[in-house]
Amino acid sequence: MPRWMKRSFMIIGIILLLWLLMAQSCMKMRISDKKAKQQFNQAGLVLQTPVMKINGFPLHYAQTGSDTMPTLLFVHGSPGSWDAFKAYLKNKELLQHYRIISVDRPGFGYSDFGNAMSLAAQATILTAWMDSINNNKPMIIIGHSLGSPLAIKLAAARPQYTKTLVLLAGSQDPSLEKPEKWRPVLFKTPLNLLIPGALRPSNEELWYLKKDLVEMKPDYEKISCPVYILHGKKDMLVPYSNVAYTQTMLTKTDSVFITSFEKENHFIVWTREKEIVELLLKLK
Repeated sequence: MPRWMKRSFMIIGIILLLWLLMAQSCMKMRISDKKAKQQFNQAGLVLQTPVMKINGFPLHYAQTGSDTMPTLLFVHGSPGSWDAFKAYLKNKELLQHYRIISVDRPGFGYSDFGNAMSLAAQATILTAWMDSINNNKPMIIIGHSLGSPLAIKLAAARPQYTKTLVLLAGSQDPSLEKPEKWRPVLFKTPLNLLIPGALRPSNEELWYLKKDLVEMKPDYEKISCPVYILHGKKDMLVPYSNVAYTQTMLTKTDSVFITSFEKENHFIVWTREKEIVELLLKLK
């Protein structure tokens, strides 16, 4: 074998090895509890980051505010972790009226990172957790992206806790989830090792999402609380047509309110924080 070819194989091998090492440690899309608490302390706030065992499962979440207040419960998308909503947990105006909780969904953040679950399995864990944190005050559940159908399942499972449901750029319509046959090729083979961080469980749960969305259709019949749907018309990741589907499915509530952002994309959690905070304050 020519020397240049040996050298090329060696360089490729080194690059592959470095990528494998980096893939195990980077892009986990989470912040350490220590660093997060320091950031909140600098803002004059106390951040709690418990890990609660739910039927043996370690569920991690972040909380600010008084346990005597109604609850804002935030559910992040895919991939992600509780700190997607960090600005909301820091919002002192919201904290005058709410206990604010953001959860690491199973498989993400510090909730058994890397092990993806179906929406039904996640909902089973989270509804049991909701029972544990229930303070006999109303709860507003806010879901973003893939966190929105999960928020619907939580509201359906615990209507006695749920005052209002807020869906931000939610992916509910199964017909819009196109089969991507390359996904199982990745997570069912050693190629999974090449996927960095939180993209690994995200890839797997997105493969199951279409089936999950079909199976959750009966959940909509259990939703009787007001539902607020916010979506950007320029969303290239979760099409705006999800709004019409969701509205059609919500047959048991006559209180569905839609806010459309003409020029916004998928990331309204951050780009439209002001409007979302104003809505949450109106719902107090």
